[in-house]
Amino acid sequence: MPELLESLSESESPQSASVLGCPIHLLQDYPRWLTERLRQHQGAHVVTLNAEMAMLTEKMPSLAEIIREADLVIPDGVGVVFYLWLRGKAVQRCPGIELAEVLLRQAATMTLENGDRPSAFFYGGAPGVSEMAARSWQQQVPELAIAGTEHGYLQGEDQEAVKQRIKALQPNIILVGMGVPRQEFWIAENRVLCPQAIWIGVGGSFDIWSGTKNRAPGWLRNNGLEWVYRLYQEPWRWRRMLVLPHFAWKSIISLLG
Repeated sequence: MPELLESLSESESPQSASVLGCPIHLLQDYPRWLTERLRQHQGAHVVTLNAEMAMLTEKMPSLAEIIREADLVIPDGVGVVFYLWLRGKAVQRCPGIELAEVLLRQAATMTLENGDRPSAFFYGGAPGVSEMAARSWQQQVPELAIAGTEHGYLQGEDQEAVKQRIKALQPNIILVGMGVPRQEFWIAENRVLCPQAIWIGVGGSFDIWSGTKNRAPGWLRNNGLEWVYRLYQEPWRWRRMLVLPHFAWKSIISLLG
């Protein structure tokens, strides 16, 4: 695997590169950086950048601003890795679902500065899915403290109620699975509820953890073809997938220009 660019110490801001105007932070060990933030009650907003999101920022300046203000932006998609590779930066893809999994497993064994064990809150997905995902995690990692779950289809007073619930619980890790860009906007708007927490937009991770859907086999993931398996599972996404060749072409053209 290509070695990531040299990272700064955990207490410093990570170095970054740019993908179509969006930052990508360059670290050798993303979970370690987040764990240190968690331990010190510093909090962070994590964005998992892929080609689709990067292209979307061209039509949504407000999304671009949220990404620029995030504490950590990781190279989630193979397109982002390709873009940086063209510019001589050898970075390794860091899927958001895997980063969240490592962070949850580490949270189950660590102790915060105040002596407490970190807790997590799962918010998003269809009704019942985040609850099933939490149950699966607790079966696999009984030591993991899950403060609560809620689905992502709440409206009006119900959504305000879950915000107040999160504020009262003050979980240390808040995973939001609403899809792009809804989850990014939701986190940016509501991060003030728990400023010391790690907030991560995890897309469809709850579906995977709950067993509702399957993740692509390893050989597809390792060859940058996870999107093919996702298209197979969700053929209605074909229009959204058209952005991938557009992104690749734009990556080459911007380099030549």
